[in-house]
Amino acid sequence: MKILTKMTVVAVAAALGLSGCVTNAQGQQTMSKTAMYGLGSAAACSIVGALTHGSKGARNSALACGAIGAGVGGYMDYQEQKLREQLQGTGVTVERQGNQIKLTMPENVTFATNSAALSAQAMTSLEQAAQTLATYVDTTISIVGHTDSTGNDAINNPLSYNRAQSVATYLNQRGVAANRMSIAGQGSRQPIASNATVEGRAQNRRVELLINPSQAALNLQ
Repeated sequence: MKILTKMTVVAVAAALGLSGCVTNAQGQQTMSKTAMYGLGSAAACSIVGALTHGSKGARNSALACGAIGAGVGGYMDYQEQKLREQLQGTGVTVERQGNQIKLTMPENVTFATNSAALSAQAMTSLEQAAQTLATYVDTTISIVGHTDSTGNDAINNPLSYNRAQSVATYLNQRGVAANRMSIAGQGSRQPIASNATVEGRAQNRRVELLINPSQAALNLQ
């Protein structure tokens, strides 16, 4: 391990109180009795796992070192934290409901009107998000395009699908496995605001990324 990486691990461990995560004789990270009561241990161990063993280390450390009651929740917590940091100021919103993380990309920062070509700003945002999505492999990602009610289904349905496809293609090019992603276009069928106003229609034109723990992660709870 490079000296810089070692220093990073030490700094992170000190900041998060990583005394609870230990390595057994088989080289696997487990949780000490002390850490059983520390709700921050899952996030702390996932950081060290990512730094020392890459994506599998992040996944296995977070799940193995998770405190009682944290489990997959801890695994998702750290991803949420990283995504909020990476997407701050980009116009992409990050929401959390239970174990699901939702990223919402509004049209005004993602696509030109009636276009499925990603803007430069959207590519920058997705490149940041892909760093986390490609590392934490025990999630599925549903990518769903939405439009406002202007126009008809013959226009809106393929446009919403093609926009979701553009997002998925870009993420795949940045290391996110295609078999983790599903794509759908909902056209104007799922508005989140009134289509009677300019502001409401702008909110409805969006692409959502729904990030959920995979069955493999859930089986390890």
